[in-house]
Amino acid sequence: MSNGFEGSGSINDNQRRTVSQERAARERHRQSLNLQRENILSQRTSNPARRQALEAALADIEAQIAAIG
Repeated sequence: MSNGFEGSGSINDNQRRTVSQERAARERHRQSLNLQRENILSQRTSNPARRQALEAALADIEAQIAAIG
């Protein structure tokens, strides 16, 4: 006898697993960006070109963090 719902449980399980994996990947990416941000903030330089490059990198990382949410 078929109730028309065979396999729907596994699809939901697969969808949940995929969502969970995507969430974990986003969190790892966010952690990586935060580490990069902390690294940039910890650097000290008197070289104006280097400072400008660090500021640009920081702005880029903060934009990526904001995009992730």
